[in-house]
Amino acid sequence: QLQLVESGGGLVQPGGSLRLSCAASGFTLDDYNIGWFRQAPGKEREGVSCISSSDDSTYYADSVKGRFTISRDNAKNTVYLQMNSLKPEDTAVYYCAATVRFRYCELLISPYDYWGQGAQVTVSS
Repeated sequence: QLQLVESGGGLVQPGGSLRLSCAASGFTLDDYNIGWFRQAPGKEREGVSCISSSDDSTYYADSVKGRFTISRDNAKNTVYLQMNSLKPEDTAVYYCAATVRFRYCELLISPYDYWGQGAQVTVSS
């Protein structure tokens, strides 16, 4: 059974850092495009970052560019999202997702077939 599990969320002050982990079971993450998405209360889910299976190319939403970094650890079958210089507007539930569709990853929701349960990130003083 294919499963994704996020961890690493929590409460952090503005300007602080968190690292989210997305661990896979039942499949090899390296074979999939992996995306990170987030959904704030009352807002639609949006793409944050993704990493392609073909060449490990990465993409970021403009709102997080320069602050967030996505990476893989194939030995641990885990993808990370390092989040620095966090802002209150980064507060959301963060989800990782996986898909084999397309050569390069996308920040759109529709291509992703497998989703984790989400991790709450709260940025507040």
